[in-house]
Amino acid sequence: MENLYSMLMPAVVIGVGATLVMDLWAFMLSRVFAIKGLDYALVGRWIGHLCQGQLTHQGIGHSKPISGEGVIGWCMHYLIGIVFALVLLLSVGKPWLTEPSLLIALAFGLITCVFPFFIMQPCFGAGIAASKLPEPNKARVKSMAAHLIFGFGLFLSSFIYVSLL
Repeated sequence: MENLYSMLMPAVVIGVGATLVMDLWAFMLSRVFAIKGLDYALVGRWIGHLCQGQLTHQGIGHSKPISGEGVIGWCMHYLIGIVFALVLLLSVGKPWLTEPSLLIALAFGLITCVFPFFIMQPCFGAGIAASKLPEPNKARVKSMAAHLIFGFGLFLSSFIYVSLL
């Protein structure tokens, strides 16, 4: 339990930093290449419906909007980033904080694709690994790229965190 508490602050800083790197990447893709990313309001909508007992949707975009879904979705997005950072830190231990490894961070970023492929996308009505979408491979590549960038963000944020200590 002591290990968990000692990793909370680094996880918050690193998770927020990594999520911010992922968001900057999505912003750049949107502005430069007109590649649309996930609308986090849909995450908020899913959370709102989940609190009312509905786990899955035929298509989350067609489900009834939830009051404050944008704020809820963005907060959940960053909370998930923090939780992922905590899982990474608890998995690799404190030595990784003093000497972050890019390879481990990128691998972990790819591993986090399990979450959208097998939880979020099926619950949103897109099927396992976006199988019900018109262009599932395109959606898969976008998810994997975003999560690789998140992994890079974990490394970069850890490196900055260590440098500031």
